[in-house]
Amino acid sequence: MLDKGTTITALDALLVQAGHLVDILKIGWGIAYIDPVVKERVALCRAAGVVVSLGGTLLEVADAQGRLSEFRRWAADIGVNALEVSNGLGALTRQRKTTLIRELSDEFIVLAETGIKDSNMPVMADAWLAEMEADLTAGARWLIAEGRESGTVGLYEPDGTVRAALVDRIAAHLPCERIIFEAPRRIQQSWMVRHLGADVNVGNIPPEEVLPLETLRLGLRADTARLPRHGPTAARQ
Repeated sequence: MLDKGTTITALDALLVQAGHLVDILKIGWGIAYIDPVVKERVALCRAAGVVVSLGGTLLEVADAQGRLSEFRRWAADIGVNALEVSNGLGALTRQRKTTLIRELSDEFIVLAETGIKDSNMPVMADAWLAEMEADLTAGARWLIAEGRESGTVGLYEPDGTVRAALVDRIAAHLPCERIIFEAPRRIQQSWMVRHLGADVNVGNIPPEEVLPLETLRLGLRADTARLPRHGPTAARQ
């Protein structure tokens, strides 16, 4: 689930209603850094058994500023138990990303994201696979396939259409149970469920879409419902 600064009251209510359906809550971008009640929100999630991760952009900025050690201490202090290591800004070398995963996985659950946030960058399946395999080897617990909050880059064409060939290559060569496919839009979520199965891991889900997503998984929504087909009714004699 993507958290963009949910209030304590709203988060508490959501966790009571749908916390059992959320494995990881990602506090997007640098919101955690400016949120005065972030510790309380993290504590609520952890009490509900939900892993809390910081968004990768914040780590990328901290690393670029030479403040990684400070970032790690602060993240541990607010109670998060997972970090996203991404290269969405395109500033990390492959070697630096691998080093970050290795170092951070000693202290945190690492979610390693592949993909650039710039829609003008070409998407090459071979490069994605090589990077994702290297991230697993370096110690990442989860692999994230980039889609952004908008659902218009990485896994998706600018109009939101799924790059099916890319998804198929990833699913065929890597353990699907370790991959989180970002799918912020309902049509993208339903495609993933139909194509990869009801247990597919999807990310960047808005809070208000947690319960609706579960209906997609269970076939309780027209997009994924499987009803028995009946033949044409015989004409009465």
